[in-house]
Amino acid sequence: MNEIIIELEEISPKEFFGAQNTNIALLKKYFPKLKIVARGNKIKAFGDEELLEEFDRRITMLLKHFAKYNKLDENVIERVLTSQSSDDYTTSKESGEVIVHGVGGKLIKAQTANQRKLVELIRKNDMVFAIGPAGTGKTYTGVALAVQALKNKEVKRIILTRPAVEAGENLGFLPGDLKEKLDPYMQPLYDALRDMIAPEKLAHYIENGTIQIAPLAFMRGRTLDNAFVILDEGQNTTHAQMKMFLTRMGKNAKFLLTGDPGQIDLPRRTISGLKEALLILKNVEGVGMIFLDDKDVIRHKLVKKVIAAYKSIENRD
Repeated sequence: MNEIIIELEEISPKEFFGAQNTNIALLKKYFPKLKIVARGNKIKAFGDEELLEEFDRRITMLLKHFAKYNKLDENVIERVLTSQSSDDYTTSKESGEVIVHGVGGKLIKAQTANQRKLVELIRKNDMVFAIGPAGTGKTYTGVALAVQALKNKEVKRIILTRPAVEAGENLGFLPGDLKEKLDPYMQPLYDALRDMIAPEKLAHYIENGTIQIAPLAFMRGRTLDNAFVILDEGQNTTHAQMKMFLTRMGKNAKFLLTGDPGQIDLPRRTISGLKEALLILKNVEGVGMIFLDDKDVIRHKLVKKVIAAYKSIENRD
């Protein structure tokens, strides 16, 4: 029987193996035909030579990740073990690059291969569509890039918008003025910004219009130039709304449109403007498209399982 020994150098075995060896248990799950033993600062694996080579390659990727981020969890391990090629998990400039230093020194980075591709696409294109299920970091990564562009003086303002479809006719029954009524629907955008900009500065930016957060209807008739513009929840736009938004683009503008075609809240028989735009613009030069999936989910590990469960039902239908 063939054997390989991997020695952990300058890395805490306890943290790499996980509490009660949970990370090792996950490795065993993905390599059931290998006998894997973790003791001291060594990992030993026994089995077929070809499988051992693959195991060695994946462990090396995990070690590189841990050395860079000092962190290893179930989501990271699954992404590394299921990535199609080593290119998805290199320690290139993009993979370790800090997009923005957030509040309290928090480092905001692209955490998955597809998120890194999203960063690259936005840098190469003026209009990008980021499509994927909940929790894949589409909006969060986009807001980080917008904040970075503002800090680097590449744009003069950030405009964040989403269609207030969920509000519907119930909006009139909510207490407060129009801003107070709409703020709950913009909350995910505020949450992302609060991670990245100190409270006093954020309040100042919103007050002087450097950062604008408004429902999609407020974009009509405007020309959005010198701005990083994010349309969130794009799947809930109609044909007319999407066309209106896309034609707002002015000089020196970046447009990021995010959405999840699996969570459309539009009335029945209403075509999603996002789905339509993806078909119409797929071959237009200067328009980038990235499709994230459940491997990019960075929320609680159950979110990934929930997405998979719903996908199996929807596929049956």
